[in-house]
Amino acid sequence: MTSTWRTKITEFKGGLLSNLSPLQQGINNVGSAITLQNFEPSLSGGYKKIAGYEKFSDVEVTGTGEIQGVCVTNEVDSNVVIVIRDGVYYQGNGTSWTSKATASNTSFDKARFTKYNFNGTPKIAFVDGSNYPAYYDSSADTVTFLTTSTENDQVQGAEHVAFFKNALFFAKGSNLFFTSAFTDTDFLVANGAGQINVGSDVTGLIVFREQLIIFSIDRITRLVGSTVADYSLQPIVESIGCIEPDTIQEIGGDIMFMGPDGLRTLSATDRVGDFGLDVASKPIKPNFDTFKSNSTTFASLVIRNKAQYRIFGYTAANRAAVSRGISGTKFVDQGGSGLQFAELKGIKAKVCDSQLTGTDELIVFCNDDGYVYTMEVGTDFDGSNIDAIYQSPFMPFDDPQTRKTFYKFVLYLDPEGLVSLTCSLVFDQEDPNRIQPASFTVTGTGTGIFTYGNPAAVFGTATFGGQLDKIYSNNVIGSAKNVSIRIEDISTNPLYTLDTAVFEYSINDRQ
Repeated sequence: MTSTWRTKITEFKGGLLSNLSPLQQGINNVGSAITLQNFEPSLSGGYKKIAGYEKFSDVEVTGTGEIQGVCVTNEVDSNVVIVIRDGVYYQGNGTSWTSKATASNTSFDKARFTKYNFNGTPKIAFVDGSNYPAYYDSSADTVTFLTTSTENDQVQGAEHVAFFKNALFFAKGSNLFFTSAFTDTDFLVANGAGQINVGSDVTGLIVFREQLIIFSIDRITRLVGSTVADYSLQPIVESIGCIEPDTIQEIGGDIMFMGPDGLRTLSATDRVGDFGLDVASKPIKPNFDTFKSNSTTFASLVIRNKAQYRIFGYTAANRAAVSRGISGTKFVDQGGSGLQFAELKGIKAKVCDSQLTGTDELIVFCNDDGYVYTMEVGTDFDGSNIDAIYQSPFMPFDDPQTRKTFYKFVLYLDPEGLVSLTCSLVFDQEDPNRIQPASFTVTGTGTGIFTYGNPAAVFGTATFGGQLDKIYSNNVIGSAKNVSIRIEDISTNPLYTLDTAVFEYSINDRQ
């Protein structure tokens, strides 16, 4: 009997999932991923290979220790970066580094900061858990430390700082110390400064919708009000808190942070004063648990034009090539359920920051090699290949008990230049008794089309700016009850987006 060919369309969407079995996932979440490394769920659809990184400056920051802090200044239309190494604050704009100040105690681990602007002059306050707070003034182009005094001694060794209601709030242990209004160094109670004990050691501060959110290991509280006269400390939740200070970020109207059970989102609800607390990383719990256990410290940032949160695990002994991270792209306005995840590999970041400078976003990170790197540029990791892998769940195509014969596989891409990747089909959950089809290479740019800088281009012959190939059709031979798509690209080739896959197959006898 002649078999009728059928067509099955698989859209690449849904992100990484690991809390389902591969077959369950292939039935209910076709197009999602059991492996999604250095691809990111795109707001424009599909999975896009991530952009690379390069050195912000070819000059190494002076010193021998790990970078202790990096910050993109909040100056408009400026790419000025403050970086701290061996307790020395340096300023740079992509060329050399200029020393601005040195801390008394240089052996601290990390410096944290807040950016603010009282009177038209962008400033940044730094704390490091050991020294007096440091202040960067963009107008004076200086970094200075808070002077010693009876009032100022209480904030020496502060670990967290935030700008809220025209005052600076410093956290030290379970105490919050705040300056008088519209000042950053006045801690005199007579002028409106003060102190609040929150009852548990503070692990992070962030401002969220006219309130200061205060994280501890085992609780989350909020401070509302405008001045010392009406400040009020109110509980949000007991028994849940933030265990890693450098994971707290606001992304798309929610606050993301690492709790004891994974990445959580703190979001406002329709009820005034109410909050939602979701475990956003639940769909990738096995991956996240492994990532967490293999990391010593963490760093995080947001990429605003992608609505994306990135968290990086850092271990000094690990090479950059094996360093791991996780990205979460936000597809809905609020709540953790709207995040789609992917894994990152090859970015070693101990400290990082991102800042809109004019209409562009500058994203920087550092580790222990003394350089500052710019993220989201180029198609390589500072000259090294980007190791990108996608694998779909095992898809049974409606009936997991019938055998299918596959004839053709068509891959739809949205390329930005040369495409060269390895694709393979994996049958029946990699059953060793099943003959697996050979992998094949997907390559091309379009007939006679060249990308700028291609050494094969010939003047007067090569065509630039033509239409790139987007459809790659391959004949396949084999039969199976379920099939998975695996795509690997270890290269420095231009970026592209995985759009859709199409199978042509026939249904055979039930076995």
